Amino acid sequence: MRDISLHILDLTQNSISAGASEIRIDVAGDAENQRLSVRIEDNGCGMSEEFLASVTDPFTTSRKTRNVGMGIPFFKLACEQSGGRLEIRSQVNVGTVLSGDFEISNIDRLPLGDLGETMRFLISGAPQTRFVLTLRSSKGSFLFDTAEVEKELDGVPITEYEILQWICDYINENVQIIFGGVLNEIVS
Repeated sequence: MRDISLHILDLTQNSISAGASEIRIDVAGDAENQRLSVRIEDNGCGMSEEFLASVTDPFTTSRKTRNVGMGIPFFKLACEQSGGRLEIRSQVNVGTVLSGDFEISNIDRLPLGDLGETMRFLISGAPQTRFVLTLRSSKGSFLFDTAEVEKELDGVPITEYEILQWICDYINENVQIIFGGVLNEIVS
């Protein structure tokens, strides 16, 4: 994966496949402690303790189409290569919480990437799912919630091209505001 937003896309697709009706994505940058954290929480079917114990093995997958699942192992590797770690908690019939963190100034940390485009893709592919995106840093916080957007749309589908484009632009504008000067690839 070229950037963190693509990891978020891949891991969130796992949540959608697990039947999640609500997915919360939290991205937090802490310049003082040099940490970037990504947390994805869903209310999907969850994982058994046995499956959870082996989920970072690329040959562990719930898919029936092939016997390899690389999303979680690649995200774990990306975290560890940049001085961070991955933690996963899950409970059957409750959901899963996946938390990864990165050292901001580590030369091997992937760039954040295009979060707006990632969210546009997720929303267009799973409009029935409620997505809540939170961005946080010392510069402030930003909350995006598809349920709030849909309420304002008053029956207009969230998947309309112009609305998806607005969502993409709105999120990326706020990435600049929240992370500009905090993440070294985003200069404000």
